[in-house]
Amino acid sequence: MIPRTVSAMLALDFKPDRGSHPMSKKNAFYAQSGGVTAVINASACGVIETARKHKNRIANVYAGKNGIIGALTENMIDTSRESARTITGLKHTPGGAFGSARYKLKGVEENRAEYERLIEVFKAHDIAYFFYNGGNDSMDTAHKVSLISKSMGYPVTCLGIPKTVDNDLPITDNCPGFGSVAKYVAVSTKEAALDVLSMAETSTKVFVLEVMGRHAGWIAAAGGLADS
Repeated sequence: MIPRTVSAMLALDFKPDRGSHPMSKKNAFYAQSGGVTAVINASACGVIETARKHKNRIANVYAGKNGIIGALTENMIDTSRESARTITGLKHTPGGAFGSARYKLKGVEENRAEYERLIEVFKAHDIAYFFYNGGNDSMDTAHKVSLISKSMGYPVTCLGIPKTVDNDLPITDNCPGFGSVAKYVAVSTKEAALDVLSMAETSTKVFVLEVMGRHAGWIAAAGGLADS
């Protein structure tokens, strides 16, 4: 899903606002945010591989070391130095290959200096595309960066790449990462049920399994798959 989404975006004939940078090859910045999922690196692979297919739009992809902090500190990984085989290998790499961070940028008015620092770094590295791989807060940050970059006369095209096991991003049918946790919870529920059943006569009769989900109940509902 991610490669098709990114490919569709890159295929668009962007018409920048007045005063924006001219239509020429620019670099992109990619960052992982929040808790990593079993497939977050597959999303990274999709971004980088698709960008390489559109060299007329994106010259190179820089990945932030430890998420957005990598941009603020100019600690970025030059993915052009990595072979096609290495990038493809991300599909099967656990954890967060580039490092993630639970670092939430505050509102623009509260911490404008931090956003301005971000745009300064983007300018210095000729970055005009920002791919933020995360959940709700990350999508909100991408939107804020888009707005402030326009106000500073250097509009950055921002695209939020869905990643949250909670599966609660608006207008997103299925977040990459949810499938893996749904399977895990269903299997764990089934195994726990079998354990309880085997001891119910003389021991435990009730087993409570608490799962994540915040305001959504998708993960809890996935436990019902154990009965299918």
